[in-house]
Parts: sequence; structure tokens; C-alpha cells
Amino acid sequence: MSHHTAPADGPLGVGILGAGPVTQAIHLPALARLRDVLEVRHIMDVDAAVASSVAARVGAASSTSMDELLADPDVDIVAICSPHQFHADQVIAACRAGKKAVLCEKPFAMNAEEAARISAVSTETGVPIVVGAMHTFDPGWLAAEQNWGDLPETVHTIRSSIVLPPNARFEDFATEIVTRPAAGRPDYSDIEVIKAALQGGIMGLAIHDLPLVRRFTPDFELVEVLQARHVRPFGYAVSLRTPSRVIELRAVMNGTWKPEWTFEAIAGDSALHIDFTPSYVQAGSAVATFSRRDGSETTSFGPYGHNGYEGEWRELAGLARGNRRAPSAQTLIDDLTFALAIAEATVESGASDHANAVAGVSA
Repeated sequence: MSHHTAPADGPLGVGILGAGPVTQAIHLPALARLRDVLEVRHIMDVDAAVASSVAARVGAASSTSMDELLADPDVDIVAICSPHQFHADQVIAACRAGKKAVLCEKPFAMNAEEAARISAVSTETGVPIVVGAMHTFDPGWLAAEQNWGDLPETVHTIRSSIVLPPNARFEDFATEIVTRPAAGRPDYSDIEVIKAALQGGIMGLAIHDLPLVRRFTPDFELVEVLQARHVRPFGYAVSLRTPSRVIELRAVMNGTWKPEWTFEAIAGDSALHIDFTPSYVQAGSAVATFSRRDGSETTSFGPYGHNGYEGEWRELAGLARGNRRAPSAQTLIDDLTFALAIAEATVESGASDHANAVAGVSA
């Protein structure tokens, strides 16, 4: 492949590790709208046929090797869209390869030890890392942030509620952890199936909104799970609290015709309600609405012309050009630690409820 150096104002080159559904249905359409800023130059996937066919759609080089992609001088920004267990090593390798910025799909690490290693390398190399929690880049959320005043300090209840039709990503997520029974019907009497479903629910779905929850939870280190239930076929109902907050996380994926993804933060006399677009939807942003208890005032922001998928790529381009300040790695670590703590406590609570229920049945 001939090497061409991008002019200072030309598009930056993007390399993508992993060419699965998220790359195909989310990142490529978002990047297609930003052609003047970003250009896909290299796609890597362990399956050579997938890599070459997806790369052909965008006129990019393809390979089955991470090292080959990282050695490609046409790649300025690396996006990591591979299975979770590879994220940490790939983030570290991309930083060491001297790239200008790294996007990692969530979760960017599987445990606190990996997160600490990433943080050290990010500090040492100065390469900015962005984690693909797309809601934090949504213009509707950013407008809320600019207008919420002291709401984060005064909130008492926070809710994240997700109703989505099933999509293959969550099935794939489940098979990474638990091999599906041959009949294709999960065995709900198996404690491991329940634990994997709860772990997958928090780390695959709730994790999108946990950075938002954390912004409204100053005492997030003191979070405890009051109740955790697995909701069939895929979903969860989790109640948490800190000394100053009540947090409710709910999700269900079923044959719904009306998807909904909402975030609420409620204080004594005012509240914030955000309606996000469902996953995989490319058009339009979230809408944020502030209301007062006495009904005197309601203010809405949005929808804007683009959503968080495009927002995160705009942010990456700015970081790679050095005209935006990188998010602190500590913020990413705090977000991950918060998610891992909730996932762990949720799995534990769901498992003990399950054990009690089974004991009750056999008694």
C-alpha cells in the first residue's frame, strides 16, 4: 500500500480492530458522515473474509493482524471494537505505537488491575483514550450538563430505564461468557446462567449510563445493592443506594415495537429527564428536559442534528489534532470501578436470591 501523509487540514486516518456488528452498523455509518475530518484506512479482523469485505465497503486496507494495523503509517486513530478480553492489551499496544488517539469500546478493561496499567501507559505516552460510552458525547446530554446548575448536588433519586428490541450484540455478549445450551433455550435453573446474564446486563447495557449516574452520585464509592433480579429473556432490575442517593437500573429486551432509553435525576423541587435514541439509531440526538415541581417551568434541549456516535468521533478528531484536552484517565478508571463494583454486587445479590428461591422450591 502506498504511503500518503495527510496534509495538516486533510482527514485523519482511522484503523479499526474488529469488524463485527458494532463496526459495521455504528462506526462506519457515523464515519461516513465525517468524511472531511476522518477517513477509514485500515480494518483488522481475525476472520480474513470479514476484514476484507468490510474494508472493501470503505476502500480501506485489511489485515488479520493487530501489529500490521498499528504499523500502518496511514492510521492516526485506532478504534478497538474487539471482544472485551482483548481491550486492555490492544489499548496499551495502540498507545505504545505512537498513535494520536485511541477509541475503545466499553468496557475498556475487565478489572481494576488492567485499568491501572492502561492509565500508566496513557500518562507515560500522552496518547488520549476515549471510551465509547456514546451517551456522554450526545449533544443532548452535553446541553443538560451546561444547564443543570446545582442539580448533581441536590438529587435524591436517579433512574436508568432501557426497553429495546433484541439485537445480536447482546446474544454475542452472552456467548462470550456462557456457551448457549444446544437447544438454544437458556437453563434458568442454572445459577451460572443467571450470573452471566446479570454480569452481561450491567457490563454490556447499564454501563452506557453508569458514567451519567456517577455524575449525580458524589458518594459513589459507598454504593450498595439492595436488590438485583434477572428479567427474562434478557434484562435486569437493580436497586442500589448510597448514603445520599437511591439508584434504579432497569432494562428489558423483548419483542417491543416502541424502544425507550431514558435517564432521570430527581431532586426536591426539580428534575432532569433525558430521552436517548435507541442503540444503532444514527439520526438525531437525545432530548433533555428540565422541570420544576410546581409545574411553573419546563425547558427542553434538543434534538440536535447528530448523536453520541458521531459526537465521540468528533471528539477523537479534536483530540488527535491536539485542539481538545484529553479526558483524565482517572475519570475512565472511576467509571469502570463503579461499573465493576455494581456488576459484582449485582451478580452476588442475584445469585443469593436465586439460591434461596431454589432452596424454597426444594424444601
